[in-house]
Amino acid sequence: MATQHTYRVIVRGTFSELTDEARTGLLDEVDEHGLTQMRFTPEGSLTYDRVLKHFSYRFVVVSDAADGEEMAAVVAEDRAEAALKALAGGVGVGFGELRSTVTDMDTMKINRKGR
Repeated sequence: MATQHTYRVIVRGTFSELTDEARTGLLDEVDEHGLTQMRFTPEGSLTYDRVLKHFSYRFVVVSDAADGEEMAAVVAEDRAEAALKALAGGVGVGFGELRSTVTDMDTMKINRKGR
């Protein structure tokens, strides 16, 4: 049985070519996607502001350690793409290239304060 690792992945991107309907849908929900709503979840936590330029998703991805951080990034980006296509009341939103930052929580070193 392969060892499973838990990854925290931040997927960042830029909205592009938003239709009026998509823009209205995003602005209607902007308060639900502010900085105070940021959480790492398997479904993803979307954050953006009223400017509607940049966004970020935060995901928890559990996968085989042998697949590494690259696979966790691919999984998270696929989840983000699917979610973005379903946003704004199902209309979907346009977006540019996605970029990911991955942290392997099982290998992360924790510095404890000395006593």
